[in-house]
Amino acid sequence: MPERRHIFLLRIALTLLGAFAAAQLCLWLRTPLPWMLGPLIATSLASILGAPTASAGRLRNGGQWIIGASLGLYFTPAVVQLIAGLWWAIAVAIVWALLLGWGFGAWLYRVHAPRMPQIPTGEMRATTYFAGAIGAASEMTLLAERENARTDLVAASHSLRLVIVTVSIPFALQWSGLHGLEGLTPPSIRIVEWPGLALLAVLTGLGAWAMDRLKRANPWFLGALLVSMLLTMCGQELSAVPQALVNAAQLVIGISLGVRFKREFLHTAPRWLGSVAVGTVGLMAICAGFAWLLHLAVDLPWVTLLLGTSPGGITEMAITAKVLQLGVPVVTAFQVCRLIAVLLLVAPLFRWVEARGPAASRTA
Repeated sequence: MPERRHIFLLRIALTLLGAFAAAQLCLWLRTPLPWMLGPLIATSLASILGAPTASAGRLRNGGQWIIGASLGLYFTPAVVQLIAGLWWAIAVAIVWALLLGWGFGAWLYRVHAPRMPQIPTGEMRATTYFAGAIGAASEMTLLAERENARTDLVAASHSLRLVIVTVSIPFALQWSGLHGLEGLTPPSIRIVEWPGLALLAVLTGLGAWAMDRLKRANPWFLGALLVSMLLTMCGQELSAVPQALVNAAQLVIGISLGVRFKREFLHTAPRWLGSVAVGTVGLMAICAGFAWLLHLAVDLPWVTLLLGTSPGGITEMAITAKVLQLGVPVVTAFQVCRLIAVLLLVAPLFRWVEARGPAASRTA
């Protein structure tokens, strides 16, 4: 057992070293989000080629903790007032996400149900529904398991979609030169105060621990974010988070996404993965159109609303907004509210659709 642990630690160390080298290369190439996308792409390619990559859960949790604490510093009273005025737009975005996920799942069902007759009809409906839902990968997979769905297909769908969105949107936004709200919503404090940083770490760590004990989604991110937000809203400016820590957090988050793509991943129903990839591109295009309509209604930058309503993960989209200066608080507020709503509603909605009978089942 100790020998296996040493080998695992060695794999983690080598993966970190390779990810760091990839980040340095991306810095030299001036790519967007070098500290996250470099490690993500390099680790994904290495994993697919059969390299023994590995990610430590504690490092990933620590990375989410750091990002959550740093993002909470943007939520000054003025920013909170701005976001409070957007409550109806956030509600519309939540309804949109639920409908979009249902539509994507319905499309997957129509495409793959005839091709996978070995999967019972009810199981296939649950699989496509939760694979299409716009929510966190781990939580959607857990909900899918409770409904007797094929969790391997659900997890593969969310992993692939997350990586496609995370890689493509930052490149597109950097090259487009679009701007968001950052000039209006700077972080409340930009100076690192070491005693204040220590206290911030303790308080946000307690928030993350409490969320983890309560078994909430993304506990290390959301727990740290909520505590940091509350402190900032109350005018308690303890310290900024050092950029080196933010960079390290992005690196370990990139690795945690990249290690999902083992060689076996490509053998998981290739047609299914192809459909998910094509569908993800379609989702991004549809979300871009929805963000434009919302932009006309609320007079906020289109690019900020694009990140807030995109089918990507909350941590990854918030990091994109932070690094590219595209309106961190608005993007975070949209994504957090959507995540909470989806986690609460997606399973009851599935059961409601199923209870409507065969006619509804054929379209779900």
